[in-house]
Amino acid sequence: MDSQDKTQMPMTRAERETQTAAERLAEMVDAALAAVAVQSNDFEELEARASRIERAARDLAVALREMARERKIRNEEQ
Repeated sequence: MDSQDKTQMPMTRAERETQTAAERLAEMVDAALAAVAVQSNDFEELEARASRIERAARDLAVALREMARERKIRNEEQ
């Protein structure tokens, strides 16, 4: 199977979850960057935003590890 064939394969569950988690985290980081420009005194919202980013980063790390495990197994089967 060449690299072109691999790009045609549908994404696995782990790959979809990783992509979703990465996109979610990127959106949250963008929102945090926007919050830097706003001179708001809504400290509770900033704390909540920080907590959501922490959870999203953990979700992404878990998804990446699962994707790595899945790819290792697939590679060993070949």
